[in-house]
Amino acid sequence: MTSLVDWSVAERSARALAPRPPAITPGEAQATVRELRQATERAAAQVAELTRLTEPAVTAATVVVDRPGWIAANVASMSTVMDPLTEKLIESKHPGRLTTTVGGRITGAQAGTILAFLSGKVLGQFEFFSAHNGQLLLVAPNLVAVERALKLDPSDFRLWVCLHEVTHRVQFTAVPWMRQHMLEEIQALTDALDLDPEAVRERVKNVVSELSKAARGGGEGHGLLSALASPETRVVMDRVTGFMSLIEGHAEYVMNAVPASVIPSQRDIERKFAARRRRGANPLDRLLRSLLGMDAKTRQYTQGSQFVRSVVEQVGLDGFNAVWTSAQTLPTKAEITTPADWVKRVHG
Repeated sequence: MTSLVDWSVAERSARALAPRPPAITPGEAQATVRELRQATERAAAQVAELTRLTEPAVTAATVVVDRPGWIAANVASMSTVMDPLTEKLIESKHPGRLTTTVGGRITGAQAGTILAFLSGKVLGQFEFFSAHNGQLLLVAPNLVAVERALKLDPSDFRLWVCLHEVTHRVQFTAVPWMRQHMLEEIQALTDALDLDPEAVRERVKNVVSELSKAARGGGEGHGLLSALASPETRVVMDRVTGFMSLIEGHAEYVMNAVPASVIPSQRDIERKFAARRRRGANPLDRLLRSLLGMDAKTRQYTQGSQFVRSVVEQVGLDGFNAVWTSAQTLPTKAEITTPADWVKRVHG
């Protein structure tokens, strides 16, 4: 099968371009892996108490990875997600022109560049596309680099991050329809794509505009996919944005709701992370984050967390948990910023 992206090129490029890891001795590395596994187990008990969601017997593997390991896992994940798109391109009436113009090896190298950048940023991830039971990935060198740069208590920081990722694991295992819902929404995005060359050419102008704004530090930070989206695609993207804001905000809410006795330096961690976000990074880093939609993801954390707090204050935790009843009780993108509207719609 002709592929839109040569994933072997993507993985080789990402490995070659990934940033160098922080210096660490073999003994320190072993201790870090051991502590992260223990932190995952501790986090599970806290998440169960703070969410009141019943997680079934854990079958998802907890995998502590380095940057090449994270790249390999996400190459497998991304190829699984993009297969339907590749098939649609091949079946469309313009497959030759599109695949010849783009080229699997070129797009593979481009995907590798993006993966290399992200491999130095991601702290943890619950990945469920390439493995049926999912896998909880913890990127050890990135955790070590951040805790050193911000002078954080390593044990507290590692548990704090594990709380976030374990919450995602619980969301997708305690709520049985969630994984299939996410897969269906990705399929809906694929189905909504308009592959007509004239339409694509017109939307490329939006990409140029987004590039210009991002380079000047402006733009909405929604990334290139948003700039390329057709009106039909945007409808699906808005649904996905509401969904992602919920699950990211819920995890943010949980990781910051643990008592001080569990993470004594939590307030210090939160303060330094907030300052880090305000301070930003170098201009190239800011440009890449904007084009990849990472600034929008930060807003998802903030708005989603505010949504959860507001709903819990209005109807309690059990009332909030009605959100997991079905796809129809998920908040819309608009309701994320107006929690009272969700409460009214779902609770009357």
